[in-house]
Amino acid sequence: MSALSTPVKGQFRRARARQAGVTGVLALLIVVLAVCGLAFGKASVSPAEVLAAVLGRGDAMTEFVILELRMPRMVTALLAGACLGLSGAVLQSLLRNPLASPDIIGVTNSAGAAGVVGLIAFGLSGLRLTGAVLVGTLAATTAVYLLSRRRAGHQLVIVGIGVSALCVSVVSYMLTRTDVRDAQEALVWINGSLGRAGWDTSLTLAVCAAVLVPVALAYGRRLSVLELGDDPAAALGERVGRTRTLLLGLAAALAASAVAVVGPVPFVALVSAPIARRVTGSLALLPSALIGAVILLASDLVAQFAIPGVPLPAGVVTGVVGAPYLLWLLLRPAFRL
Repeated sequence: MSALSTPVKGQFRRARARQAGVTGVLALLIVVLAVCGLAFGKASVSPAEVLAAVLGRGDAMTEFVILELRMPRMVTALLAGACLGLSGAVLQSLLRNPLASPDIIGVTNSAGAAGVVGLIAFGLSGLRLTGAVLVGTLAATTAVYLLSRRRAGHQLVIVGIGVSALCVSVVSYMLTRTDVRDAQEALVWINGSLGRAGWDTSLTLAVCAAVLVPVALAYGRRLSVLELGDDPAAALGERVGRTRTLLLGLAAALAASAVAVVGPVPFVALVSAPIARRVTGSLALLPSALIGAVILLASDLVAQFAIPGVPLPAGVVTGVVGAPYLLWLLLRPAFRL
């Protein structure tokens, strides 16, 4: 028994060490991107000035630019990217389907529809908008789950695509029936933008992330058991239906929290988990969250400075990166929906 367990323990330790190393590299990359986000802009500052401002030792103007204008945007991008990346990892592992991300199964678009209705029809903002998006998203996710409850995971993807198309129709209808200025504001939000990020939105997202992220990470072990299949998981004592429902709700809430603040940023959730699996070699929820943060932080920097004088929504950049990946995924010979 010991002779057989020794190689297994060795593999487990190597996997843990590899995951820890990847996590450390990603954390360092996030720090670098965060410093760049705080330093770059019309009024550029040096990293030393950024550090002084963060510590409260900079001049008044520099502290205002960094702490009041740039830091809320950076924090929002970090938290939203982490929530989206973690949501995608949970869904793809739970349903054992590379297309099972919030973008594809209707979670993101239902959040977008709820947000547009809240913005245009009711003039909501801040916590009220976040609450409306959460309620709308959880309702749509529940509908998708109930419609595909007795079927395989790929059926949930198909039902989700249908619900997503319905939500897109709702958004289009709202945009055509409202004032052009309100429609323009909603359209910027739909494309996924960090331009309106402030401390109020950052704190809203931070509260949601502080509650949801630890719970999702704590359920990582159960997610690994569910990946074995329903029968083996049940044999190991897992309550499959209850755990699946809870994890699906967590994934939807994570995506909805991010979308409520930054809008439906596409493809971040779709690509984060596959990248994490490739670099760690296993199911890795924390690296998936960190990769999502890296993607959104980097995309926001590119969106701000790629075209001088023309700031773009971050969702445009993530779409340019994510759309080719989705096409590649669909055209892979080994892929079957």
